[in-house]
Amino acid sequence: MKKILILALAAFFGMQAQAQTLKQKVNVSDVKAVATTKAENYAEITFDTLRYDFGKFSKDEPVVHCTFPFKNTGTAPLIIHQAFASCGCTIPTYTKEPIKPGEKGVIDVTYDGTDKFPGHFQKTITIRSNAVNEVVRLTIEGMME
Repeated sequence: MKKILILALAAFFGMQAQAQTLKQKVNVSDVKAVATTKAENYAEITFDTLRYDFGKFSKDEPVVHCTFPFKNTGTAPLIIHQAFASCGCTIPTYTKEPIKPGEKGVIDVTYDGTDKFPGHFQKTITIRSNAVNEVVRLTIEGMME
């Protein structure tokens, strides 16, 4: 049993020494070149607001809409891959074309409270894109009376 323990410890420390040797062989200028390339060319999605409150509205007119404007504040075209809601009663639509740096786009959200119980609701819309902030969550809420 002691021999197995000693062999295991020797193998472990041998691998640690080899890993440190490999770390030291990395060329620092190669790492800087890769980091510089990625930082110079990126998309970034910036929203005016991440939350919208519909306030109170009647169950007799249960469909409400809102818009979340955004801007590509990066240096590369922004592409939204997906926009989906936490519930089937909330439907997001979004700008499908690539948004050039400095240009704007919108996420339109429709909440359909038809056949839903009156009261407070809160729904989340998840946006996935090629931006440095790959996932952004938007929130809508309101009170259907």
